[in-house]
Amino acid sequence: MDTNSGLFKMKKFAADAGTLFNRAVQFTEEKLGQAEKTELDAHFENLLQRADKTKIWTEKVLKQTECLLQPNPSLNAELLTELDVRMEDFFYEKLDKKKRDRISHHELLGQIMTDAGNEFGPGTSYGNALVKTGATQINIGNAEKEFVQSTANNFLQPLRNFLDGDMKTIQKEKKILETKRLDLDAAKTKNRRAKSQNTQPTSRPQTLALIEDDAVARAEADLRIAQTEFDRQAEITKLLLEGVNSAHAHHLRCLNDFIEAQTTYYAQCQQYMADLQRQLGSYSVGSGNSSTNSLGPGIPNSTLPVQPSAPPMIHITAATPSTEKKQARVLYDYDAADNSELSLLADELITVYKVPGLDPDWLMAERGSQKGKVPNTYLEVLE
Repeated sequence: MDTNSGLFKMKKFAADAGTLFNRAVQFTEEKLGQAEKTELDAHFENLLQRADKTKIWTEKVLKQTECLLQPNPSLNAELLTELDVRMEDFFYEKLDKKKRDRISHHELLGQIMTDAGNEFGPGTSYGNALVKTGATQINIGNAEKEFVQSTANNFLQPLRNFLDGDMKTIQKEKKILETKRLDLDAAKTKNRRAKSQNTQPTSRPQTLALIEDDAVARAEADLRIAQTEFDRQAEITKLLLEGVNSAHAHHLRCLNDFIEAQTTYYAQCQQYMADLQRQLGSYSVGSGNSSTNSLGPGIPNSTLPVQPSAPPMIHITAATPSTEKKQARVLYDYDAADNSELSLLADELITVYKVPGLDPDWLMAERGSQKGKVPNTYLEVLE
């Protein structure tokens, strides 16, 4: 029993070694131009090329998106320890592993600003501004975490699943197809040589004729088997390659999810910063409660008593008579119809005043160096 088993293994080993040798010979002769190669049809070749391009560019997109979501490696080691938000954190969540709690760049900056503001005193203009800015930075940090997690789950993970699943299967079946193609071409060469050695029946001994005929028959049988296996493997590979279309459609949906998450993130950041600008708009450099030290660098402002703000100055120009300027809060967004008007954003603070000869339903408004008339129905004038 053991002898038969060992003999069977030896025969199988010899057969496998012979097959590998035939493949190596066929491959070498093809490279040297000494053997023919079975060519795939143009459609099949296009499918193969598209699959290769899909693999290459999916890997590049995946890698670069991960770089976008990871922290700046140029940060010093202390910051990097606290801010190193890596993709595996979110993958651990999907694997039911405990997620390590990390702090982002914006959160750390926000905490430092908040601590600094409290140290200077939240009752001072500078301290209060630092506290508000710190809170905004923390909000941006939280929005960033949501963006990173959404991108990891809805964009990066599907791309990685495709590369680790479908694409690996395609690569595996492509290699099998290549070996079947080498076997087929080796069988074709063997059959061609067997036929060329088969002489005419009248000029050869009967025993030799039987041997050569048997060799031709075996070569033709091997060729039929090789052709069948190649055709079957080609069909399997082709079906997998055609499935790349579905992968592209899925990747497009994932890309839309990524764009939506990025749009939401940037919109949140813009809103946070716009709100912060409005909150800080009431602080003017030079007011009695500002952080400007008029007594010189040797005396800290935090030790000085807070002085009441001076009343606003009334500007007089040659074009307009003396008018009182007031602060107004914008109730709704407004798009200027022409250059004489000023566009408005809801909730922003602007300076308004009346101008003789101007329609009573309109006021003149200023925002920094910008000036133009605005409809008073869009405003809440602050007394």
